[in-house]
Amino acid sequence: MNPAALIPTPDILQVPWGWFQLLLLLTLYMHILLMNVMLGTAMIALVNLFRSDGDATPLARDISRKLPFAIAFTVNFGIAPLLFVQVLYGNFLYASSVLMANIWILVIALLIIGYYLAYILDYRFDALHGGRVLIIGAAVAALLAIAFLMSNNFTLMQRPGAWTRYFDHRTGMLLNLSDPTLFPRYLHFVVAAIAVGGLSLALLGDWRLRRGDQDAAAAVRSGCNWFAYATIANFGIGFWFFGVLPREVHDLASLNGILIAVLLLTGIILGALSVIYSLQNRVRPALSTALLAVLVMILMRDLVRVAYLRPFFSLADLQVEPQYSPMLLFLAVFAAGLVLIGWMLKLAWRAVAGGEVRS
Repeated sequence: MNPAALIPTPDILQVPWGWFQLLLLLTLYMHILLMNVMLGTAMIALVNLFRSDGDATPLARDISRKLPFAIAFTVNFGIAPLLFVQVLYGNFLYASSVLMANIWILVIALLIIGYYLAYILDYRFDALHGGRVLIIGAAVAALLAIAFLMSNNFTLMQRPGAWTRYFDHRTGMLLNLSDPTLFPRYLHFVVAAIAVGGLSLALLGDWRLRRGDQDAAAAVRSGCNWFAYATIANFGIGFWFFGVLPREVHDLASLNGILIAVLLLTGIILGALSVIYSLQNRVRPALSTALLAVLVMILMRDLVRVAYLRPFFSLADLQVEPQYSPMLLFLAVFAAGLVLIGWMLKLAWRAVAGGEVRS
């Protein structure tokens, strides 16, 4: 069967696709950063508690108090990029979601479980004693399972050729396990989360250190080490991921392939600089280069998807029936929402940092 016959007709857009592409990249960037902080700090807390045999440590206690906040912000900031990717690639994403529907629906249950466990860890931290490792371990397992299902769906959507397997197993449980990029892609995101989570802890320690808390110097060193060594490990995983991509994806004979190569080289340089800065415990330069590296990786990820879908689809082919007023209204509400969220983050930071309230 020709896989192209399985691809639904794309929806008509109200404005040129470039507007949605820009909003997708912007909102995805914010979501990825928050997701990395959430998952990375949770995994670091798990390791920290496991090493201490479940005994309460200042680091684990600190992370437990902020984890519910991190999950809430990650989920809410994930809605917008999910909507924008559905606008541009809905005919692919809806199809892949249906093909794995009976497993895809578990994302909601896993999220509820992980969120509930984060609250238990926060409010019952002192009373849990040895149960802390079990609770944070179950929460991390739920979050990692969500990440794995997300990786399955977003790799399956760009491989219509794999959709024909549905006719052999019509169960709605079609995972993309045969894709050689699935596991390196998944591990690349997970290890990156550990790195960014460590850097966020180093940034918090740096903020406290600059306000006179000399005990925070150890947190800066620990966070920087987490970031540096996780990033070094991720270089190997990243090269594994790049090596198993189809050759036509990064073919230098095409403009798309050239752009991917340029972004890859830029990302390697920025990643190396961020490692050097972090090993020197220079938190702010490490943060600046890491933020740029994440942006470069997001841009490259988008170009890889474009290359995968080129035989079947091009954004330039999307039909447009101009209707600009909804977009203008959305942009106004979006800008106001960012201001409001910034104000809420400021208040939440003051409350948590000052120990005034708990999540």
